[in-house]
Amino acid sequence: MLKSGRHGPDFYQSLWSSLRAQGHWQGEIWNRRKDGELYPELLTISSVLDDEGSVTHYVAVFADISQLKRSEEQLTQLAHYDQLTGLPNRLLLQSRLEHSLDRARREQRKVAVMFLDLDRFKNVNDSLGHPAGDELLSLIAHRLRGRLREEDTLARLGGDEFVLVLEDLRHPDEAARIALEVIELLSQGPFRLGGGHEVYIGASIGISLYPGDGQDPMELIRNADAAMYQAKMAGRNTYRFYTEELTRKAQQRLSLETRLRQALETDELTVFYQPQIELASGRLVGVEALARWIHPDEGLIPPTQFIPLAEESGLIVPLGEQILRKAMIQAHAWHLGGHAGLRVAVNLSSRQFQQPDLPGRLLALLKETGLDPDCLELEITESMLLEQGPGALHTLERMRSLGVSLSIDDFGTGYSSLAYLKRLPVHKLKIDQSFVRGIPDDLRDMEIAATIIAMARNLRLEVLAEGVETKAQLAYLRSRGCDLAQGYYFSPPVPAEQLGPMLAAGGVPLPAMEYTPSRCPAGAE
Repeated sequence: MLKSGRHGPDFYQSLWSSLRAQGHWQGEIWNRRKDGELYPELLTISSVLDDEGSVTHYVAVFADISQLKRSEEQLTQLAHYDQLTGLPNRLLLQSRLEHSLDRARREQRKVAVMFLDLDRFKNVNDSLGHPAGDELLSLIAHRLRGRLREEDTLARLGGDEFVLVLEDLRHPDEAARIALEVIELLSQGPFRLGGGHEVYIGASIGISLYPGDGQDPMELIRNADAAMYQAKMAGRNTYRFYTEELTRKAQQRLSLETRLRQALETDELTVFYQPQIELASGRLVGVEALARWIHPDEGLIPPTQFIPLAEESGLIVPLGEQILRKAMIQAHAWHLGGHAGLRVAVNLSSRQFQQPDLPGRLLALLKETGLDPDCLELEITESMLLEQGPGALHTLERMRSLGVSLSIDDFGTGYSSLAYLKRLPVHKLKIDQSFVRGIPDDLRDMEIAATIIAMARNLRLEVLAEGVETKAQLAYLRSRGCDLAQGYYFSPPVPAEQLGPMLAAGGVPLPAMEYTPSRCPAGAE
């Protein structure tokens, strides 16, 4: 009836084992008063034996240690927390940072240490007095604390200096993004102090990264402090990394992300198309739609710059849908213009594939654009399927039920099994260009390409080779029975209007079959 519920069976089992073996037990235990309140007590239990050595009674003596526990908590609070802001102090910061670094070493993760110093805080103390400065520090701590993740640590070192520890970073620009958010958070509006005073304040932030900028807490804090002074020298209310190169790269990426967001809003992204040629006839049977960004001032920005950034920032979802819609509209226009049956292939990103409403969005786009589902091909990578696990098959089946075609892009670069592959509702494999590039000089690339073609034929799948650039590559792939190819040998990706001549001709002329391999790749026949 008086059990606290705070101790499990193991606790009581240990207690009774001690009593039976030693005749006594002593320790701290939580009990319940008759009014239901829980309290801690220091309890000693002793066995009382009769003349024959049998236990007849247990005598328990206890002391209520509630006040002692409160005093211990107060001492812990005083030892580890800043009394003004309630934030961890230097001692607790160092302990938590050591724990973060130990975990980062085990899991090979990055940790960022951000040293934050308020700009011109001395002016507040000098003009409004130290009580106003203390109030401002408390308000700043409260505002910053609301921005943090549970695993982050915000500490106050003293004065107007704070340190923020960020765990589980994938890229340095994540720390830069959070630094900007902190600066913006402080500048969102005035801090209202007692006496009707309103104070605006900024901050300079220095960032050091584990493992590159230090291996222990003190080194990382010291280097972040040094970087903070660089931010002060750069004009205040900004951030700097411990290395200038990281600062420059992070600023470039953040600037590019901002411009990419604007590009999505202002419709700067366009679609280029690369022809897909049937190798038996030279017919143009399809095109792959590829995102291109034409900036009004900078011109064409390479996709290798903005696609990885879009993936990391989550912008790949609206970007991917925008490109998909434009490609479907263009394909429908080609069909109405007399090129019925021309298929358009569009890449799906990993984040798009993860969306639970993806099949529904596809259905809506098919209705909106009027495109025949049989003329839309969606490309997914081998690694995406492995990341999604068992749910990937269900998503593919729902997409296939709409009538669209599915292909596996960059085939051969992942680790999927043939048993898994044969269950997938796909109709085409695309040989990754890394295996095509070495033909005909690299025997291993030739063997891999030939094996994929033979395997696709056995599974009754079409096979397309990407990145075909030379006559020798084309000849070898044709000799091995590859169905389709795309690459600069036929055409680079071009705007839709530049495909007019090839569409009018219906394809491209192919050279006569001349390739005779000097060595037949093992298993290719």
